Amino acid sequence: MKDLNEIRKLQTIDNLPLLAKQTVEGFITGLHKSPYHGFSVEFAEHRLYNKGESTKHIDWKLYARTDRLYVKRYEEETNLRCRLVIDTSSSMYFPEPDGINNKLAFSLYSAASLIYLLKKQRDAAGVTLFSNQIEFHSKIGLSDAHTKMLFAEMNHLLNRGKPKDRKATGIAENLHRIAETTHKRSLVVIFSDLLDNTPPEEIFSALRHLRYNKHEVILFHVTDFAKEALFEYQNRPHKFVDMETGESISINPGEIKSSFKQ
Repeated sequence: MKDLNEIRKLQTIDNLPLLAKQTVEGFITGLHKSPYHGFSVEFAEHRLYNKGESTKHIDWKLYARTDRLYVKRYEEETNLRCRLVIDTSSSMYFPEPDGINNKLAFSLYSAASLIYLLKKQRDAAGVTLFSNQIEFHSKIGLSDAHTKMLFAEMNHLLNRGKPKDRKATGIAENLHRIAETTHKRSLVVIFSDLLDNTPPEEIFSALRHLRYNKHEVILFHVTDFAKEALFEYQNRPHKFVDMETGESISINPGEIKSSFKQ
């Protein structure tokens, strides 16, 4: 997806799985097979040998019959497990609370594309939605029914618009919960604007908790670049409202732009 305008075109389809498919297949061809494999003692099937990998599990008897190298795969061999963690607090609906141009929509599109990509590689995915508490927490799975359920939950969130109730961000405490409830080694991908009153050291502590439990962690810091990073507003008085607390302040953006960007 080159830009938000293309997302807007596909959004009219009102189909998150199709949007994810268009995004992934529009950019990625010839996906490599997932390298995240481990071995147990119970044989399950064969797969083609990839040049450069260990020859330990090559089936030489099968090679003698077929003149092709195959590796034995085992029953407990599993692909990558991925948990997608999405911040659904009120600030994630900025700057268009009831539109598709907001941080939450971007996060959902991105997560849906990752789920589709994982599915193509036969990797398992699960989704956690959180604000000041865990709103939704699925298991990590691979089946078609499981993937359909994830897309349905995310599609519902995408189309419902901003809830009337204000919801704060509780990233640190919720990441600790996820660390404790995700028992098998996984890749944890987090989408959040990190607009949380929690001290930064507590957030880093929660991230370290995930790493201590042997999880790989990727954090996407989602921001509206023009409004939140560059602070681009017309130089006239504006009323700024905290989307999570409702507190407001009236000020001329030009008076604080330089200090805000620092």
